Amino acid sequence: MKKPEIILALDVDTLEKAEQFVDKLYPKIKVFKVGIQLFTAYGPKIVETINKKGAEVFLDLKFFDIPNTVASAVRSAVALRVKMLTLHILGDEEMLKGAVNAAADEAEKLKVKKPLLAGVTVLTSKETTSSDVLTLAKIGIDCGLDGVVCSAREAAFLRQEIKNNFIIVTPGIRPSGISSNDQKRTATVEEAIRSGSNFFVIGRPILSAKDPLKAASEFIAAINS
Repeated sequence: MKKPEIILALDVDTLEKAEQFVDKLYPKIKVFKVGIQLFTAYGPKIVETINKKGAEVFLDLKFFDIPNTVASAVRSAVALRVKMLTLHILGDEEMLKGAVNAAADEAEKLKVKKPLLAGVTVLTSKETTSSDVLTLAKIGIDCGLDGVVCSAREAAFLRQEIKNNFIIVTPGIRPSGISSNDQKRTATVEEAIRSGSNFFVIGRPILSAKDPLKAASEFIAAINS
């Protein structure tokens, strides 16, 4: 399996801070997460800014609405040339299938690469059971999603139980001995690798480091080792 890739969570409050982190860490890190905080403040501008620097965007807005609204939002995300976006699997099968169809149709229309669609199972700030995550993951993958977002605790179980080829995005990655903050289901890089995750979403351990580039390099070294 291809080595996992780090996604830096740009959970900052200004466009200037976001740009500083991208400038400092790209191309050591190639994918940056834009979540509801940045997107609410700056909209498509932040995505366009990151793309112009040569990096890629993981648009983590967790779409969850009526099928037509979500399909339209997905089309807009495709037009922004994002690498990957998220939807809540709890939005139901009609919403998920509509999103999958919209992504493929819009990408073909615009002659661009279709973004990966990742379904959110249970947020890593919540406690849950592996069976609950499995139920949601199966629904999402059966509806045509490219993969799921889940903690490393459930990733290995999903790999064992679901035979389809799918990606796993894992938030809550922390070095050993570091505070988990508001995350309940965290994991070290080594644990996440063993679990079979493809993308590690890392925020505060890099953003809050005295030397963010050094912190990112240490995570990458752990993956490569």
